[in-house]
This record gives sequence, structure tokens and C-alpha cells, in this order.
Amino acid sequence: MKVRFKIWLEKDGEPIISEGKYRLLKEVERLGSIKEAAQSLGLSYKRAFSQIKTMEERLGFAVLERRRGKGAKLTRDGKRIMNEYERIYNAFKEVSLRV
Repeated sequence: MKVRFKIWLEKDGEPIISEGKYRLLKEVERLGSIKEAAQSLGLSYKRAFSQIKTMEERLGFAVLERRRGKGAKLTRDGKRIMNEYERIYNAFKEVSLRV
């Protein structure tokens, strides 16, 4: 038997972050660029930007600090959301490995 699961965080019934958006934020953190993160994940820049913009609109704060011509980096709140998702995901993963 194999346990499978999907995790996403919501605010007011609207999805905020799921595994795909988490990976996008991790890549932006690693590469310092939305464009490079999108390319790394096989996404168009438009789709990646749209996902981040929707996330920020639903949260009511910025998760990335965009620096025109200098890339992007996670804000303190962006890191907090990403870390919270990672913590919850890892807890579920640990439980699934015990089954």
C-alpha cells in the first residue's frame, strides 16, 4: 500500500500555495529570478508571474521583492509562507512513510 496526498494552504476558501507554487518560490529563492525559475520548471514567465501575483493578491502582501533589472528575492512573509508549507508537507510525508 502507498499513501498519496496533496497539500495546499487556503485563505478564505481560496487556494494560496500548493506544491507547484512552493517549487516556484524555492526556485526564485535559489536562482534570484522569476524568469529563470520559470524556465527551470518548464513554465512560461507569464504563468509564473500570474501565479505569484494571484498568491500575493489573496494573501494581501508581497511574497517577492522584485528588483527591476536585478531579479527577485523572497520577502520575510514569502519565506514564512514557504516554510510553513514545507513544514506541513514534511509532516504529512513522514506519516505516509510509516504506513
